[in-house]
Amino acid sequence: MKSKHFYSIILIITIAFLGIAAISEDKAGDGEKSNKDVIKFSHAVHAEISTCADCHTNVAGSEKITDRLLPEKAKCAECHDVEDTDNCNMCHYEDVLEPLIQKKSDLMFNHKYHVTEQKQDCESCHKGLTEVDYSFKSALVNPPMSNCYQCHNGVTVASNECESCHISTVDLLPQDHKQVAFNRNHKFAAGSSDANCQMCHDDEFCGTCHVGTTALTEKNSSGDFYSPYSPHKFLDNTKKQQLTRVHDLNYRFTHGIDLKGKTTECQTCHQIETFCAECHDSEGGDFALGGMTPSSHSKPGFVMLGVGSGGGEHSILAKRDIERCASCHDLQGSDPSCIVCHADNDGIRGTNPKTHALSYMRSEHGDWHTDQGSVCYNCHTDANARPGGNRNIGFCGYCHN
Repeated sequence: MKSKHFYSIILIITIAFLGIAAISEDKAGDGEKSNKDVIKFSHAVHAEISTCADCHTNVAGSEKITDRLLPEKAKCAECHDVEDTDNCNMCHYEDVLEPLIQKKSDLMFNHKYHVTEQKQDCESCHKGLTEVDYSFKSALVNPPMSNCYQCHNGVTVASNECESCHISTVDLLPQDHKQVAFNRNHKFAAGSSDANCQMCHDDEFCGTCHVGTTALTEKNSSGDFYSPYSPHKFLDNTKKQQLTRVHDLNYRFTHGIDLKGKTTECQTCHQIETFCAECHDSEGGDFALGGMTPSSHSKPGFVMLGVGSGGGEHSILAKRDIERCASCHDLQGSDPSCIVCHADNDGIRGTNPKTHALSYMRSEHGDWHTDQGSVCYNCHTDANARPGGNRNIGFCGYCHN
């Protein structure tokens, strides 16, 4: 049996190894060398005694972003004693005397035009440099697109054509667009108060996905359906809704989860009474799970009649989600099929399925029975249920007697 001392040594070696690995990883970073590895510098310190233009003297006259815009040694020598060899390590690392690194840019930009003609300050685009040492530590060292859009909107000052500034427009996407499932979740970004989608997208772009050219027509059936996994974007020379951006490959098997959880409003694109019936039809549908009748409808006690019965399970489901009931029990805008039972034909209290709680809407004032077209008369159809009826009997007597 090995001693505890042996395992202690193994543990110490392991911890040391992991520590060395962590240090190596931290030092290497992403493998890209920066000016932090070349020189010791602080924008925050220099901002207290000088302006951006004092050091970056070439910027005001630069017409190309490829110009050398970083300060040279001669500019530093105006304030620092570069001949004092005993004080080199104030700025320089040991044996590191290479020039500053200027990163390449994928943009076309004219500093001279923006500074001299448009009178733009450096800080209006390059923000946060007075709070950091090295420029790359500032999240806004390079202006975000929303900042550029204040002028480059195609209306006020400058063009908003991508090619005006971007060398290449291939895969030109903001960072948040590259996140996993952005197409599915982009509605949250678009719905935020600071959304700026219009910088790049117009209504026509949105229409490539959000158009119901197939979904709300009679052709969108199980036999003639632009399916979620269809590779075609054009049918009959007409651009169709790109459902590949809306539904997953196996969505026909999982859509019921979204339906019950109301995470997706199917009615936005699909007419439930006809579209769903194509699959859920007992007469040969591919996915006829017991026909059109849900399994809950076949259980004992689903519908119970009589005073005090509570209506059965269907009453509970209707109170929980009446919209799901209406998805099948709706007659194209006319009275729903619920009215077959939920109607008061005789005006006698307690002889019909109970719909309202005691004293329902008693304290509310509205157009309940001011004319024969009022909503209450849809169900209360006894002879006395009319404007000017006898307040002491029948429907009117429910409240007034």
